[in-house]
Amino acid sequence: MTKIKFVEFGGTEHEVDVTNGLSLMEGAIKYTVPGIDGDCGGACACATCHCYIPEEWAEKVGPIDELEKDMLDFAFDVNETSRLSCQIKVSDELEGMTVLMPERQY
Repeated sequence: MTKIKFVEFGGTEHEVDVTNGLSLMEGAIKYTVPGIDGDCGGACACATCHCYIPEEWAEKVGPIDELEKDMLDFAFDVNETSRLSCQIKVSDELEGMTVLMPERQY
């Protein structure tokens, strides 16, 4: 289990223990964290799990691939730290990571 902190747009924090091997999206859905919808179930086909990964964690979550980049075109308020949480697998290396959520999902 890896402790991840999800922070809603308004600042409300949800600290949860996510099972290693699950995606950030799956962890957020399991613990009913508001702000991560995951409408496609993690197939990288909808962008409703858009989140922001602070720069200090970017290397640990791994690089973004072309499909994820393309899907982010459908997300709201994308910036250089935007990622799809369905594409980030949880591991011990992510212990204590903070995930920020946009104001809304499309």
